Amino acid sequence: MLHSLVRGEKPFGFRVSKDGRHAAPGLGRWIMERNVDKAKVLTEALPYIQRFHGKTIVFKYGGSAMRQDGLRRHFAQDIVLMKFVGIHPVVVHGGGPQIGETLRRMGKETRFVQGMRVTDAETMEVVEMVLSGKMNKDLVQLIHSQGGRAIGLSGKDGNLIEARKMILEQGEAAGEDLGFVGEVTSINAGIIQNMDRGMYIPVVAPIGVGKDGKTYNINADLVASRLAVALKADKLILLTDVTGILDPAGRLLSSIPLSRLEGLLTRGEVTGGMIPKVRCCSEAVSHGVRKAHIIDGRVEHAVLLEVFTDGGVGTEIFADPA
Repeated sequence: MLHSLVRGEKPFGFRVSKDGRHAAPGLGRWIMERNVDKAKVLTEALPYIQRFHGKTIVFKYGGSAMRQDGLRRHFAQDIVLMKFVGIHPVVVHGGGPQIGETLRRMGKETRFVQGMRVTDAETMEVVEMVLSGKMNKDLVQLIHSQGGRAIGLSGKDGNLIEARKMILEQGEAAGEDLGFVGEVTSINAGIIQNMDRGMYIPVVAPIGVGKDGKTYNINADLVASRLAVALKADKLILLTDVTGILDPAGRLLSSIPLSRLEGLLTRGEVTGGMIPKVRCCSEAVSHGVRKAHIIDGRVEHAVLLEVFTDGGVGTEIFADPA
């Protein structure tokens, strides 16, 4: 019977009212306790809603949260709720697996150098088509379906993201030509700020434009970091497929200052794909973003849990006290 109630069904033979008065013995108390637990969740969120009201939070949206339908819907719900309580979310999305799948269907091989996709002219057309033409619009529509209002942007719109060709200067691949892989030179934040003043949620595809008019494929974590700095955001939040930053014993580091973070990087205790994410967070906090977070996007409503609860669901990175 309790299982049917959790699923929202009425147990056979009983009419269950909101106050639990017309229920089986003991069932009314259980329902009341559940409602009290919900109220506690709301009261725990209240100080965080007050603290972040009017503040900007930049999200890098990717990983499982972007590929699984249930998690996609939960992310959109979280973002819409934040906007309605007076917080200004800005979303930068990735799309690497989707780009890779499209290239495979075309019979085109992909090569990576230091984790970056070598991008020739044909690949750049596919990148722009997938990111700006499909992924961006799908996410905008998803936010609309949850009651929000979003506007999709490429970094080319209004020269939002100005870029230049990335040149590798370190490592074994130093000097190798990555094609149309770019790095951010500047962000025209006024475009986003104008949207924040309304009820619109900006959704940004990580594509930049050079002074020569060429289009560049840019790492989404890097774009999110630079956008957070340009917007003077209160938080940068990266959704990933890991629980957060782990210590050498495999335990989650729920909160870590920049000084200790640099130590982890220096000693090689952060490895693989986490290195660029951690460096993006470090750069953002070093340049004025109050906190950066790496959270597990595989957790339902991970965004709300990280922003509005005491425990959170990942790692937060903050500047050392002066």
